[in-house]
Amino acid sequence: MSTTAVFFDVDFTLIYPGPTFDGGGYRQFAERHGLTVDTSAFTAAVASASVELDRAQDDIYRPELFIRYACRVLEQMGAAGPGLDPCAREIYDEWATCQHFSLYDDVQVTLEQLYEAGIRIGLISNTHRCLASFQSHFELEPYITAALSSSDHGYMKPHPSIFESALTLLGVAAAESVMVGDSLSHDIEGARRVGMRGVLIRRSPEAAIEDVPDVPVIHDLSELPALL
Repeated sequence: MSTTAVFFDVDFTLIYPGPTFDGGGYRQFAERHGLTVDTSAFTAAVASASVELDRAQDDIYRPELFIRYACRVLEQMGAAGPGLDPCAREIYDEWATCQHFSLYDDVQVTLEQLYEAGIRIGLISNTHRCLASFQSHFELEPYITAALSSSDHGYMKPHPSIFESALTLLGVAAAESVMVGDSLSHDIEGARRVGMRGVLIRRSPEAAIEDVPDVPVIHDLSELPALL
């Protein structure tokens, strides 16, 4: 069946965080709350804390899930004390600010190409970021038909209802739609459960990739139109 719609994840698919959220950025957050961290431990701390993001067994969106993640990163970097929770909450709040992020170089040209081909484009994001502000900030409004965030919807990917609601917003069938994202479990497997196809983006060639039948893997969005 031909493709009539493509949905994109947002974070690490269309945009990436700047220095506000690297080791030095976490140190600045920490210092504002009287905490001390070891910036050299940042990469390992992020890897260790990532398990927090997979603990929402019911897939209900709760800010506390992401606050716990930030808190775990801080703790793994050596932070301790009463400033931990307010610091993690500030990090969570600032993650919603578009100014801290940059658009990947391949995004606008790919969205324009899809749009000109008559393909409807949607966003599905596990975020509390305002997706209308996101589109405006990065000047993507001409290409996007509809956008749905988990904080507005109530459920996060991979819960089927967020995909089904996004399909309804665009007025397209699952079998005619493709989900593009960087998370196999949240983006790809969630979409496939409702009958959508999935394309996994791995922007780092060194990243480990599970062998998943019938799931194409790309390293740049410029590869996407040829797959549709």
